[in-house]
Parts: sequence; C-alpha cells; structure tokens
Amino acid sequence: MLIMRPGHISLLLLLGILLTLPTDVYASKNEVHLTCSRIAGKLASINLDECIDRKLESSLSYSEQNIPLLIKEYPPLKQRHPQARILMLGGIHGDEYSSVSIMFKWMAKLDKYHSGLFHWQVAPLVNPDGLLRKKSQRMNANGVDLNRNFLNGVNDHAGLEYWRNHTKSDPRRYPGIKPMSEKETQWVHTLITKFKPDAIVSVHAPYGIVDFDGPPKPPTHLGPLHLHLLGTYPGSLGNFAGEQLGIPVITVELPYAGIMPSDREIARIWVDLVRWLKGNIPKKKKIKKQQQAKESFSLTDLEKVQESHPHK
Repeated sequence: MLIMRPGHISLLLLLGILLTLPTDVYASKNEVHLTCSRIAGKLASINLDECIDRKLESSLSYSEQNIPLLIKEYPPLKQRHPQARILMLGGIHGDEYSSVSIMFKWMAKLDKYHSGLFHWQVAPLVNPDGLLRKKSQRMNANGVDLNRNFLNGVNDHAGLEYWRNHTKSDPRRYPGIKPMSEKETQWVHTLITKFKPDAIVSVHAPYGIVDFDGPPKPPTHLGPLHLHLLGTYPGSLGNFAGEQLGIPVITVELPYAGIMPSDREIARIWVDLVRWLKGNIPKKKKIKKQQQAKESFSLTDLEKVQESHPHK
C-alpha cells in the first residue's frame, strides 16, 4: 500500500491545479518565476520571495534575448474613480541597479496601501538583457541605449547625428540604427499608447536629482533629491513623451547606481512623489493638448516601425 505524506499530498494538489491552468497561463507564471529568480540572483537588495510576492505578470512581450518584460497593474477600485493614470518605469539602463530595486520597494507599498487614488502600471525592469548579463551594461543586448531610441519628432537620422556630433560616438549612448528599432522601446511605446498615462515616472541613477520634462510646473524636490533640469536629447523618453506628447515625465535620479537609498529616503521620495502627483496631475488646461498629441502617435506608428524591421 502506498503511504502519502501530507507534504506529498500538497505537492500533488498543487501540480493538479497547475495542470488545469490554460497552457499560456502556466507558461506565463513559470516565466515570471524564472525571471524573478534571475533578478534576485543579480540584486542583493531583492530576494526571490520579495519578487514573487509582488505578483508581477508577463506582459507577453519580450526583450531582444527573449526575456519576458514584466508588468504590475494597480487598477481602479470599485468605490473610487482614479484621479489619473500613472506609468512607472525602472531599469531602462541595465547597470543602474538601484533603479530596479526601488521599484520593488514602491510596489510593496502599493500592495499594502493602494487606495484607488491613481491607476498605476509599473514596469520595474525595462531592460532585462542589460541587467541580467554577467557584467551588467547600460545598453540592451544590441548595444542600444534605450533612452535614445524613442521617436525623436525630427527624422530617423537625428539621433545618430546627435550621437556622432555631441557624444563623439560614445557606445554607451548609441541610439540604434533608427528610432524604435528595439523591442523594449517598442514595448514602452505600446504601454504609453494603450494605457494613456497622465504622467510617467522614470527612475535612473546616479545623478541624485529630480529631472522633469513636459507640463506642468515640476516638483522642486522629492525627498532629498532636488530639481535640476538636464534637458532632453533626440530619442529620449523625456523628449518623446514630455515634449512631443505633452505627458509630464518625472525622472527620479537616485544618487548611486549600486547603492540603495536608506529606507527613510525611499519613503520620503515616495511620499513627496505621490503628494506632487495628487496636486498636479492632471492639469485640466493640458488635457486637450495632451490628448491631441497622444492621438498623433498611435499604434500605427509602431506598426510602421515593425514593418521596416521584420527581423525584430
């Protein structure tokens, strides 16, 4: 007679539940677990349980090296209409570890305190190929700086011309052969087009400041980080979303790429950020202009790019 221990029974029940899931759901959950395992193996400030507990989902879009691009949504609550839609992006540059880690800390706060004030979408790691390689790098797997690869509002050559003339062809800032050539950039473009955020929060390091593009008046500080406008570049997110689409882009530049702010500083930045969003987003006078700009950059733009890059 076969004797089953309680642990074995639990394992069999879990296996039975997984086998009843649709194949795509099972595959998606497995992808998330494997990606969390790799993130936890890379970042000392994030362990596997912490990543799994955030209940991230595969967006069903993938990086150039076929790593799933993860997303977490904090949707509207039944009893409250959200004031605005906020998109948060981390890890656009793969060697800025703190920009990924802090996203998990903020998601933990949202998991506990999501009040419905805002409708959030959070992408904690836009550039997994850059982060998860043996030696992390700023660029993606194709050596492209994703923050120079967005539509630039001028022409397909503006980014390359700026790169050659102003950065002396710095490989860390290579914008790609043309705007939107990279899967990760295309994915962020799709998020913006479909989600239609009223503001975007993008986290970087290591300048230790707050940068800002687009309307309205920017925050003077977020916790210990003070406003210092860096300007925009052809193909940057600030140029694309802030200047072209009229979506406020708040760039949180943490002081160090490899060292996390203290828990107190993380909390202060978050509290100030939410307070500023509550008081400034959206601005009614900007809504019509912003909506018109958004509509001019539809999914059709992305489809045109993909048609010109069939190998992507």
